[in-house]
Amino acid sequence: RTDGDTAQQMLDHLVGYLQNSLPDMRSVSSTVERELALVRDYLSIMQIRMGQRLRFRIEAEDEALGRPLPPAMLISLVENAIKHGLERASRPGEIIITAALDGGALRVRVCDDGVGLTEQMGQGFGLANIHERLQLLYGERASLSVTAGEQGGVVATLIIKEQG
Repeated sequence: RTDGDTAQQMLDHLVGYLQNSLPDMRSVSSTVERELALVRDYLSIMQIRMGQRLRFRIEAEDEALGRPLPPAMLISLVENAIKHGLERASRPGEIIITAALDGGALRVRVCDDGVGLTEQMGQGFGLANIHERLQLLYGERASLSVTAGEQGGVVATLIIKEQG
């Protein structure tokens, strides 16, 4: 409210977020590159909101960028990391998103160093929805795992194998 430059930055990221997300709302497929752009804008908005409490990095191999990825799956995993991991932590945290090809399979990871797995973790509609969509779209060629991170926090790994 009092910082015009920061307000303009947030507005720019919000416009980018909407420009990236609106075309995908009716789409069956997107790409890793588009989904990462959406996540980058979302995290930039959240970073302005949370200040020093949120850091993030996105690392993607060029070969992975053009691969298909269902819309809104990645953003759901990132929202979970913020909501269940970092917002509940009493200290600053970081989210690291990686996208790479591993033996022909697309591997997308969302890692946070937040509060870690809790008893409620994995019982929400978001993860159940992703599991269901993966099975409908890819059957046994796709999986989602949610595990405790080595240094605390949570690691969500989405794997989509090439059709063979």
